[in-house]
Amino acid sequence: MILSMTGYGKAVVAYKDKKINVEVKSLNSKALDLSTRIAPLYREKEMEIRQKVAQTVLRGKVDFSIWVERDAGAEATPINAALVANYYRQIKEISETAGIPEPQEWFATLLRLPDVTTKTDAEVLEEEEWAAARQAIDSALEKLVEFRKQEGAALQRRFKQNIGQISQLLASIEDYEGVRVEKIKARIIDGLAAIPDVEYDKNRLEQELIYYIEKLDISEEKQRLANHLRYFRETMEDAESQGKKLGFIAQEMGREINTTGSKSNLAEMQNIVVQMKDQLEQIKEQVLNVL
Repeated sequence: MILSMTGYGKAVVAYKDKKINVEVKSLNSKALDLSTRIAPLYREKEMEIRQKVAQTVLRGKVDFSIWVERDAGAEATPINAALVANYYRQIKEISETAGIPEPQEWFATLLRLPDVTTKTDAEVLEEEEWAAARQAIDSALEKLVEFRKQEGAALQRRFKQNIGQISQLLASIEDYEGVRVEKIKARIIDGLAAIPDVEYDKNRLEQELIYYIEKLDISEEKQRLANHLRYFRETMEDAESQGKKLGFIAQEMGREINTTGSKSNLAEMQNIVVQMKDQLEQIKEQVLNVL
């Protein structure tokens, strides 16, 4: 079963007074193109995060984000009460010693002083919190993979329809091949008959006709195209990461269809080739999204 490169996953895990949020988005790309936005507390784990994401998504343009939401009470910066008391005592002493009036608005004055409302404790990533963050990362990646599976199943159904249409169109060409040969013969003979007083060797003409018709024979192209169609179906069922391989098979299918069109020499057959090309273009457009 194939997977799409398009995917989305989000997970939220609660830890103490925090909510750890992880979001992963992916689009199609020839290789892995990973962009990360990581909360400062988790930046020491960036390499581990990148390895985990790379092992899961394999290929695609991926945006990974992890951020933290805190409860409103926890977000409030605490006032350093001991420092406020120290400042208050010093100002009182200076006022008495220097004869300077005390401030009328004590709180406004004290709260403007350095470090009164500044957090000085450096936040350290605890192992328990990192375990919760890993859980959020794993959950978001699982949802991304599930999304890719659903998109991949839709792509696979579409490819089967396209391949089925090409197979039917290929089979319909056979109805016109015998007619084409007779029309080629008749056109050449009529052309010779239109030339006055011309004499020709009928045996030699027959040989030239056989040679010419063999050059326009599309039996090999039909067989190779049928093989490519079968191989495309088998590859879709083979493994998950088959996007590039399916793209190569589609290119080979295009070569056989183009050669068939150039050899057709019959309007009805060329119309069928145009319809096959239309189905193939739909495959080529969508195969770019396959992992």
